[in-house]
Amino acid sequence: MLLQADDCQLVLVDFQARLMPAIHDGAAVLANARRLAQMARWLQVPVWATEQVPAKLGTTDEALAALCERIVAKTAFSGAAELQPLLAPPAPPQRGNARSLPRHLQKPASAEPERGTLVLAGCEAHVCLLQTALDLLDQDWDVWVVTDACGSRTERNRDAAYDRLASAGGELVSTEMVGFEWLGDAGHPRFKDWQGLIR
Repeated sequence: MLLQADDCQLVLVDFQARLMPAIHDGAAVLANARRLAQMARWLQVPVWATEQVPAKLGTTDEALAALCERIVAKTAFSGAAELQPLLAPPAPPQRGNARSLPRHLQKPASAEPERGTLVLAGCEAHVCLLQTALDLLDQDWDVWVVTDACGSRTERNRDAAYDRLASAGGELVSTEMVGFEWLGDAGHPRFKDWQGLIR
């Protein structure tokens, strides 16, 4: 199965100013997150972000923050509870009353979100990213984790998170995999822009 841009949402977990210098290979992780967010904006994929106790860890990287629809603060390691209202807004109430239309003509409220695939990147991979992804998997979201846009203070912790996510049903991908799958074709109007971002 390939990613489709019109079915995706991008979730950026805790790319915060005071945290990133401690992340193994943090500059490359952040650069890939920026690439993903820019591509998402070009293709009208919603971009959401979380911040873990921003008063202590700082706010989201400025370049990323500028590309986000919304950033939510949290204290729990998992950001699923704060993200859920953004990812799947509640269905609008039915108009009219029960007697205004025969039951067989009434439209049921949509149970499925419009964009059911979540592409996640973030830090630390073995803490906030992992717990957010596992909670979202438990809520029946289709979760794809961008491994080269995730990081931890140590490689061992990061890699342990990937093993656990894969066994829980998350898909592991790279930044370039996401970008090329969202484009789908070298004839896409944003293909050259994407090439410029990844070179």
